[in-house]
Amino acid sequence: MLADGSTFEKVGVNRFAGGGALPSEMAARLGSERAQGLEVEFFATGVSVVCHPRSPMVPIVHMNVRYFQLTGPDGEVVDHWFGGGLDLTPTYPFPEDAVHFHRTLRRICMQHHPEYYDRFKAWCDRYFVNIHRDNENRGIGGIFFDNLRPGENGELDAEAAFALVRDVGLAMRVAYGPIVERRRKEPWGSREKELQLVRRGRYAEFNLVHDRGTKFGLQTNARIESVLMSMPPSANWGYNLTWPEGTFEHRLHQMLPPRNWADGVPDEFLTPVR
Repeated sequence: MLADGSTFEKVGVNRFAGGGALPSEMAARLGSERAQGLEVEFFATGVSVVCHPRSPMVPIVHMNVRYFQLTGPDGEVVDHWFGGGLDLTPTYPFPEDAVHFHRTLRRICMQHHPEYYDRFKAWCDRYFVNIHRDNENRGIGGIFFDNLRPGENGELDAEAAFALVRDVGLAMRVAYGPIVERRRKEPWGSREKELQLVRRGRYAEFNLVHDRGTKFGLQTNARIESVLMSMPPSANWGYNLTWPEGTFEHRLHQMLPPRNWADGVPDEFLTPVR
C-alpha cells in the first residue's frame, strides 16, 4: 500500500494465492455450473491494482488478473478459468485520454484474438455500472472478462490464455502511464477537487454494492484490509447533484455512457468546456 504520495493519494496492490472450501451455490454465482451439488475446493491466484491520484486531472485506474480452479471430492479438476481486465475512471473530462487508453487495449487484445477487444469492452461496459443510479457507468470502461475457459468454444488454449492475461496485467505502463505523465502537473482548484470526490463516491458505491470480487472476499472471510483496499482515501456525496450544460462537470457525465473511444474523440466533445 502506498499512501499520501505526491502523485497518488492511495495505491493498493493485492497479491493472492490460496483456497479452501467453496459452497456450490457460491461457485454458481462465480459462473460455474459444473460444481452444482458438489462439495468443491477452490484455488485462486491473482493480482489487483487500484490507483487513486491526488490530482483530479489524473483518472483512477483499476487492473485485475486472476486464475480460478475448482476441484471435486476426489481431487479432480471440476472447472477452471482465467479472468481479468483494466478500466479507467476519469474525474475530469479529457476525451483524448479515453482514446489513448482504449486504443492501447485494442492493440493488446488484437495481438491475441481478433474478437477479444470488442467482446471484452462490451463486457466491461455492462459490468462496471451503478444500477441503483439509473445504470450510470463507473467510468469510461476498458476491458473485462471472466470465466475464460482454455480451449473451449474456440477460446485460446491454456498457454495462450495465460499470455493474454499476462499482457493485460502489464498493460498499465503503456495504457495509463502516459496519461499520468501528461496530466499530473495540470492546474486544478476547488471545483475540480469537488467533482473528483463525488466520482470517488460513485466508485466506492459500485465496489461495495455490485462488485463480485468484493462480495467474494467478504463471503470467504478474506483479510478485510485487502478486500477494501480499492476504497478511495476520501469521497463526498451530494444530494441530487446536477450541472449546467457546457460545464466540465456536465461534460464528464456525458463521457460515461459506452462509446467507441478507440475510433477517436466524438465530435460532440470537441467544443471547449467552462
